[in-house]
Amino acid sequence: MLADDKIFLGTSTRPEYLALRYGNRHGLITGATGTGKTVSLQVLAEGFSAAGVPVFAADIKGDLSGVGKMGAAQDWQSERAAEIGFADYRDDIFPVIFWDLFGRQGHPIRATISEMGPLLLSRMLELNDTQEGVLNIAFKLADDEGLLLLDLKDLRALLVDIQERAKEISTRYGNVTTASIGAIQRALLVLEQQGAENFFGERALEIADLMRTDRDGRGFISILAADELMRAPRLYATFLLWMLSELFEELPEIGDPDRPKLVFFFDEAHLLFDDAPKALIDKVEQVVKLVRSKGVGVYFVTQNPVDIPEAVLAQLSNRVQHALRAYTPREQKAVRVAAETFRPNPEFSTEEVITQLGIGEALVSVLESKGVPSMVGRTLIRPPSAQVGPLTAEERRLIMANSPVAGLYDTTVDRESAFETLARKAREKQLAEERQAQDDELAKRERTYAEPRQRRASSRQTPAEAAINSLARTVANRLGSALVRGILGSLKRGR
Repeated sequence: MLADDKIFLGTSTRPEYLALRYGNRHGLITGATGTGKTVSLQVLAEGFSAAGVPVFAADIKGDLSGVGKMGAAQDWQSERAAEIGFADYRDDIFPVIFWDLFGRQGHPIRATISEMGPLLLSRMLELNDTQEGVLNIAFKLADDEGLLLLDLKDLRALLVDIQERAKEISTRYGNVTTASIGAIQRALLVLEQQGAENFFGERALEIADLMRTDRDGRGFISILAADELMRAPRLYATFLLWMLSELFEELPEIGDPDRPKLVFFFDEAHLLFDDAPKALIDKVEQVVKLVRSKGVGVYFVTQNPVDIPEAVLAQLSNRVQHALRAYTPREQKAVRVAAETFRPNPEFSTEEVITQLGIGEALVSVLESKGVPSMVGRTLIRPPSAQVGPLTAEERRLIMANSPVAGLYDTTVDRESAFETLARKAREKQLAEERQAQDDELAKRERTYAEPRQRRASSRQTPAEAAINSLARTVANRLGSALVRGILGSLKRGR
């Protein structure tokens, strides 16, 4: 039942396959807690990996880590394989890279403040429009003056500098108030207490490290440890949105390939859209729509289809719908919405069946020939081939030690950036003021006692000094003008 150009999902009245050529048309896995969403996610991740497609997935409960260990089929797996006629079912293992924003259960993932950009950072900090405007001014000033914003201390130093220069900066860029700067500083403190200082900095993640294949041609499954990250849901959602925007900005256009270049699973997807302003949702819709042509498939995993805005939901062509409860009006609406998104099957009522599905059973509809959705089928999902359930801490450490990115991101790099530059300028300013004070005191004494003194050296710049300062200003201006921000405000890296 396995095929080179398809992923076997399970059996309804027929085998259900997801064609790899439509794998970048995005998808949705939904269902109530405990109905089998994680198993469906693992089946898809294993299928893409076996086909040579790298995968990135958030692991909310730690259960997905088992794909890195050879399976040992449990009774329910063998029984399910026999029930659906899966004759070539076998145990297997898949190449895995573990990642963790906090660097505890995986290799650290970092991004710089500059790369994140003001739009996503404002979302992460939950700023209002006025505060977001001040943050935009801060990024513009940093770009114009060639200041590198790498980590939180860089941004804090810049905000202090802006506050000290508020009158000058307000004239150039717009009004900057002490209250707004204070609010941003407090929000940064909250973010830091959630562990964000581990995320911002260098070495920044290279997208190419998410798109690796092993020597057998299998795609690496990059697993983000998200159990601890879920305590800071805004950080989690903004990070994944940043990563999606990075994929969009960095990957070349390839149209419709015969298989995706990368598949991205966004678990607990409702966190991305909760309380999000319409402008951000519009941007997400745009990125989801356009990233398909970069060969990236985005699969949202959530409990209810109503968690996803309709404009985004319309972009999700491959659907795996597990059981939903229908006790409250909101749940009943979710069932209707889910049923309406499927191509009807005359053999049953989709709306009724959604509430009757058993564990490991789902309604499946995927794109078929010419990109037409298949008729929805009541499907028994195939068992995964790798271990179902989490690895032990020692098994995880062993995989990390032999990872292809071992040592690349494990040490923080702290090169000179805005914090050091502004601190140096502050010291130079203080020394200049002290020298000026000494000169003023000396001049006062000269006037008082009329003693002959040698005239102080002129403070006018020498031609050499003027040339050096002019060059520095030119470099800073060119740096600022060369910086380009993408669709979600994140900084485009040099190519």
